Amino acid sequence: MASNPEPDEIRTDRLLLRRVGPGDVRSAIAVMSDPETNRFNPAGTPSAEQAAKMLVEWQAHWARDDIGYWAVELSETGEVIGFGGLRHHELDGEPTLNLFYRFRPRHWGRGYAPEMARAAIDWASRDRPGRPVVIITDPDNTPSQRVAEKLGFAHVGERTTDEGPMVVWRRQEVTMVT
Repeated sequence: MASNPEPDEIRTDRLLLRRVGPGDVRSAIAVMSDPETNRFNPAGTPSAEQAAKMLVEWQAHWARDDIGYWAVELSETGEVIGFGGLRHHELDGEPTLNLFYRFRPRHWGRGYAPEMARAAIDWASRDRPGRPVVIITDPDNTPSQRVAEKLGFAHVGERTTDEGPMVVWRRQEVTMVT
């Protein structure tokens, strides 16, 4: 377990990223079981029951790993507009942190995904520097791939999973020259 656990809350210019809890079940169902938010999900759109189970799983990740996905709220209104963050993942035998984000469609195109992701990446760079951050996405999900590029990720290959083909993006570490 890390000595500096992921904070329960992080604030950005426009967002509050906070640890998910049982009170987020309605928002989780609304976001995660929306067919539009799952357009590129090779597993398809989860049912409301499956979305609620995802929330329980995310809470278990927090309890076990001191890391997980946040509920993403607009600071001004407190509206939960999506979910995202980091989770432990193994890629080709290497321990990594998988960056995930999913937002309500009416909030797409406003820069919230990169804003949330930058906060997660900044945290990982400080508190878990030995773990590379990856994004694994459907080959047709060009919006997520554009976000990955904006964040400084590089396309490093493709994988075939039980759900089908996936594209892997990896955060390129910045090395300081002294």
